[in-house]
Amino acid sequence: MKTRKIGDVTVSAIGFGGMPIAIEGRPDESQGIATIHAALDAGITFIDTADAYRIPGEKVSYNELTIAKALKSYGGDTSNVLVATKGGHLRESPEPGAWGQNGHPDYLKKAVEASLVALGVDVIGLYQFHRPDPNVDYADSVGAIRDLLDAGKIRMAGISNANPEQILLSQEILGGRLVSVQNQFSPTFRSSEPELELCDELGIAFLPWSPLSGIGRAGGLGDRFSVFREVADVHGVSPQVICLAWELAKSPVVIPIPGSSRPATIIDSAQAPDVELTADEVARLDAA
Repeated sequence: MKTRKIGDVTVSAIGFGGMPIAIEGRPDESQGIATIHAALDAGITFIDTADAYRIPGEKVSYNELTIAKALKSYGGDTSNVLVATKGGHLRESPEPGAWGQNGHPDYLKKAVEASLVALGVDVIGLYQFHRPDPNVDYADSVGAIRDLLDAGKIRMAGISNANPEQILLSQEILGGRLVSVQNQFSPTFRSSEPELELCDELGIAFLPWSPLSGIGRAGGLGDRFSVFREVADVHGVSPQVICLAWELAKSPVVIPIPGSSRPATIIDSAQAPDVELTADEVARLDAA
C-alpha cells in the first residue's frame, strides 16, 4: 500500500478508524478483532481509537483494549503499526450516553496513564486532544499534551476537532511539534476545508474522521452524490473507494481513517490509494 507521513513515522495512506467496533450496534469482539486483522492484512499500518469509544456503562477504553488484543493475536509483524488514541472526550457526561468534554490538564494526564495500560504499551505512538472543553482554557489543555510529550509518555502529539486558530496555537505551545489534526471531513461535511488547507501549508497530517459521511450513511454515498458512483463505475470500484481517493488527492498530508465493523468494508477501503483520479475527475467530485 502507498504510504504517507505522520511526523517522522511512515504509515499507510489509509488508516483504520476504530469507533464502529466500539459503540452501539457494534459487532461482537471476535468480529471486531477479525476486522482489525483484515485491515492489517490489507497493509493498513495506522489505527485510530479513543478512550471514549465504548457503550455507556461498559469499560472505559473498550476500543483500546480490543485493538491491543487484536494486535497481540495477529499472526504477522505489527512493529510498524502506529496506534493513535485520544483523550478529553467523555461518554458519561452530563448523563449516560451523552458526549461531554474534560480538558483539564490533570484529567488528561490521568487519561494517558489509563490508555497506556489499556493499550499495553510503555509509550503511546500518537496522542490527540480529542475535543475542546469550553470550561477549560484551550492553551492549558494543549499544555498538558506538551508536558506528556516532554515526559516521554507519548511519542507524538495531535489535536482533534480544532479550528485554524487552535491549530496555530497548538503548534506554538508544542514548540513546533504538532504532527496531526483530526477533523470531520467528507462529501457531506466540507466545513473543515480551511483546516485541511492550513495543515497542507504547515506540513501537518490531516486525518479526516467519518470520511465516508459517518456510521449508517457510508453505504448510500453513491446515491446522495451521483458523481461518486459515476466515477466509481469508470474505475471499477465502489463509490466509497472513490470518496477516499478524492480526499487523498486533495493534499499529500491527508490520511483518511474510515471506520469499519466488517472485514469486507475495510478491505474495500484499502483499495483507495491505488486509484489514480484525473484532474477533471477531482474537479467534478469537488463540485459535488
